[in-house]
Amino acid sequence: MDMPLVITTYLTAHNARDVDSAIAAYASDAVVIDDGHSYPGTDAIRAWLAGAAAEYTYTTELISATRLDEERYDVVQHLDGDFPGGAVDLHYRFTLRGSRIVRLVIEP
Repeated sequence: MDMPLVITTYLTAHNARDVDSAIAAYASDAVVIDDGHSYPGTDAIRAWLAGAAAEYTYTTELISATRLDEERYDVVQHLDGDFPGGAVDLHYRFTLRGSRIVRLVIEP
């Protein structure tokens, strides 16, 4: 599946729970929306990444990646773990500006 380097680098870091490498993929004015909560700016995103990494143990499998237009990509990952429900397919909807992530929406 062909994705921009910033997305593959981010997903690898996120899945490895490497907060420093993951945060480097974001623009300073980026926003993440996950589970109905908004995390604007890299400080809030860093705190979200650190919390998300510590809360549950899970594995991921890349299911698909679709380029929607020049800046937007929809990446679907299957997660199995000790979170409520135990398994879910999540859409990671990325918006890029150049080589940085400016928006990420994570939802089923």
